[in-house]
Amino acid sequence: MTSKEQIARQNFRNGYNCAQSVFLAYAQDYGLDNETALKLSSSFGGGMGRLREVCGAVSSMFMIAGLEDGYTTNNDDEKKAQHYQLIQNLANEFKKKNGSIICRELLGLDEENSSPVPQKRTAQYYKERPCEEFVADACLILEKYLETKKAVK
Repeated sequence: MTSKEQIARQNFRNGYNCAQSVFLAYAQDYGLDNETALKLSSSFGGGMGRLREVCGAVSSMFMIAGLEDGYTTNNDDEKKAQHYQLIQNLANEFKKKNGSIICRELLGLDEENSSPVPQKRTAQYYKERPCEEFVADACLILEKYLETKKAVK
């Protein structure tokens, strides 16, 4: 288990949403304080505000990829394409492992939207929810990417 994976798992067990759990594990590496990291990633939990769209752990994986290799020039199509390819590769890695990047599909939910009120974090919640594993998978995929990138340098 990587240290980032452990940190993210603990963040989730401490009550942070899936997006916050992953993003917070990496925030200080990019000069972000915890409060800023938590606020920035707070909207992405529950598949974006419990809309059950893209998994929050995946969204944070993408945000970290942006911090690492995002583009800043508005008309550099080559750099945009390279970055989008990276995002698609990360998404595909997560899909290979879990079958989807969509929260409701990962959780086996039929409804597109759900109540904005989060479920209470109880022992039963943690027992039934696979979210901690998704948080861990996002970190493992990121760590693999970051290690590969270091090896190339």
